[in-house]
Parts: sequence; structure tokens; C-alpha cells
Amino acid sequence: MPIITLTTDFGIKDHFVSAVKGAIYSELPEAKIVDISHDVSPFHITEAAYIIQNAYKNFPKGSIHIIGIDSELNPENKHIAVQLDDHYFICANNGLISLITSEFNPEKTVEINIHDAIASNFPVLDVFVTVACHIARGGTLEVIGKTISDIKTIKGATPIVNVGDTQIVGSIIYIDNYGNLVTNITRKLFEKIGKGRKFKITARTAVFQNVYLRYSDAINFGIEKSKREEDGKKIALFNSSGYLELAIYKSNPRTIGGASSLFGLYYRDTVSVSFE
Repeated sequence: MPIITLTTDFGIKDHFVSAVKGAIYSELPEAKIVDISHDVSPFHITEAAYIIQNAYKNFPKGSIHIIGIDSELNPENKHIAVQLDDHYFICANNGLISLITSEFNPEKTVEINIHDAIASNFPVLDVFVTVACHIARGGTLEVIGKTISDIKTIKGATPIVNVGDTQIVGSIIYIDNYGNLVTNITRKLFEKIGKGRKFKITARTAVFQNVYLRYSDAINFGIEKSKREEDGKKIALFNSSGYLELAIYKSNPRTIGGASSLFGLYYRDTVSVSFE
């Protein structure tokens, strides 16, 4: 039985997530359900895409991913089911699916057309669950929708490299639970343009001249703990997803603050890398 994952902006206060899980278990008592996240900022397509793109590849092939972000059905927001990279995605045709991969080349896409057979004002609960359970039983996409070739796409913000390759200008695309700032500058681009040159990363008043591979790499464990610069130390690193990230070592947004609040940086703010 394939795994069914859930990614929504429902939060955990209300009944919505439990209702969706209950509906799945009612149709498929043997279902395996995994929560990716329910704390996506409301209607934040880019944030949801970043979370999903870094999670889904770790699931077995054939996994089914329900995405409940901006999913209300209307003439400009149809529902689709997509077979991509040997996974299945069920979501609204709002551009989110195009942001999950840099090379969007789905094996199959259908526009879901079973709505007339299902009374619903909560499509994730009714329509998306029905489609996910159909696929989990081995059903084909053509049964629940008509094949389409074009879907709505959104071009994510891409870094700009100046003439002469002396500067990359990027932006913040995600803020994590620790208040750390993920930029759209990849390690691959950084190294391609930088070619080993010295650099300076600037984001408002924050300046970085070193990039680490792990948070703890910025700490000098060779000196006694009382003399180290640890909690509150600002760090630039390439995170596990391969993006340049600006962070505060062992930050806590609820107490001392995180990189976002301490640097005064938020979604889409500019981050630049200058090479010598």
C-alpha cells in the first residue's frame, strides 16, 4: 500500500487535518499516512513548494502526496493529479507543482473531473482523498480526470548574476522554524560563479565572509566552552538542500530571536554575494 502524505496550511488547532485523515482511513483502513507539514503560511505557494521539494524525494516511489494549499475549486483554480518523478501529486492547478522541480517534466497530468459525483465544499477532504485512495488501490489517472498537457506555471525568483561574474543577487525564499533564512542561491551556482575567489555576503546590515557546511563547523571546539562564540553567532552555510542559508547558531525565535528577526530580513528580501 503506497504512503499518502499530507501538506497543508490548515494548522493543528482546527479539525481539518484529523477530518482528512479520518476520511482516508474510512476508505482505506490499511492506509499509511505521513504528515509533511500543516504549518505552511496560509496560501503561501512558494513556501509549500520548498517544503515538498525537499521532502518527497525521500519517500518511496509511488507515494501519493496530497497538497492542501489554496485548493478551493473555482474557474481559475481547477484541480489536477500529476505523476512526476514516479510520485503522484494531488493539488490545485495554481502553479505550486511547477515550483517543486527546476525541470518540470511530468509523466502524466490530468484535470480532475469527478466533482459532480461528490458533494463538497472542502475539496481536500472529499475530492483529494477520493483521488488519493483511487491511486493507492492501483487505479489510473485517466479514470478520475482528462489528460492535459499544459498547467499553470510560476517562475520562481532566480538569482541574477552581473556582467563579469563579480556578483550574485538573490533573495530569501523560505524562513524555517528556527528563524533561519534560506535563499534561492544554490551551492552549485555559488561555486560556479565564485571559482574559489574570496567573497562577501551581504543582507541588510549582516555581512558574512565564510560559508560552512554544518552549523557546528562555525564553532571553535578547540578552546574551552566559556571562551567560545556560540549562542547568537551568525552563520552562513549551505544547508542540506544545497541552498545558501543565513542562520543564528542555536537560535530560538521565541526567546533570543532568529536570523529573520535579528537581521530584519523576511521573504523576498535581497541577499547579495560579491566576489573579489
